[in-house]
Amino acid sequence: MSDQTMTGRTVLVTGASDGIGAETARVLASRGATVHVTGRSAEKLRPVAEAVGTEPLVADFSRLDDVRRLATQISERVERIDVLMNNAGGTFAPSKRTHDGHEPNFQVNHLAPFLLTNLLRPKLVAAGSSLVVNTSSIGNLMGKIVLDDLDYEHRRAIEFPAYGTGKLMNIVFTRGISQRWSGDGVVSAAVHPGPVGSSFGRDSWFVGLLYRTPLKRLGTISVPDGAAPLVALAERGPDPDIDGRYFSRFKINGRENKQASDQDVIDGLWERSAALVGLT
Repeated sequence: MSDQTMTGRTVLVTGASDGIGAETARVLASRGATVHVTGRSAEKLRPVAEAVGTEPLVADFSRLDDVRRLATQISERVERIDVLMNNAGGTFAPSKRTHDGHEPNFQVNHLAPFLLTNLLRPKLVAAGSSLVVNTSSIGNLMGKIVLDDLDYEHRRAIEFPAYGTGKLMNIVFTRGISQRWSGDGVVSAAVHPGPVGSSFGRDSWFVGLLYRTPLKRLGTISVPDGAAPLVALAERGPDPDIDGRYFSRFKINGRENKQASDQDVIDGLWERSAALVGLT
């Protein structure tokens, strides 16, 4: 395989401050892509942006106004987006509501990327054919989408199931893009990268405990190994065969929650999310 498989393609990677996002950005840049990177930590993002040769775009996904500003900055900077890697996310204590008042696992893992992707739709369409990759997780299996209570106002939010629900929403959003935007040449896929030993879960006491102990080495894979499925999908590009599909690492049709193929959930989540971020 040529090292320049991505020449001429413009890519945006979110959650690129460290971990698999940073690694994915570096690899795609090394293969010829023009890569733009965004993350919430200016200090961590700066060396990644320097490595890929673009200006860092700092945005905190717990603030929807940051997402709107990011979309404006990107739109001013690029004519088109060939690949959008929605990789930002994590697991968060549900009691710490976001700046916008949302449950954080819901906002950071789903609502913010939903908003960003919709705002960047004109740039995805401008590419003629483009790809949106949503980083999901096997944790989607323990998720449960309650359309009338997305923000856990009427039930108790427990961190890991709330995270799993956010990751389930990534797959459901992927299906929504596939159904609604295929006529615009936009293809979407979701992917579980594997249990990566990065700073994932740094905001969670429970996950942090696991990741700071020797158990980390037993249960996790390296950051380059975790980034590899994302890189492979980016290189594959807008292939209709992957549209609306969920990958478990490199394997198509990974194990997914039955809600991921429920049409009422697919439509309901899109419509409610659009209303929450003012897109309707």
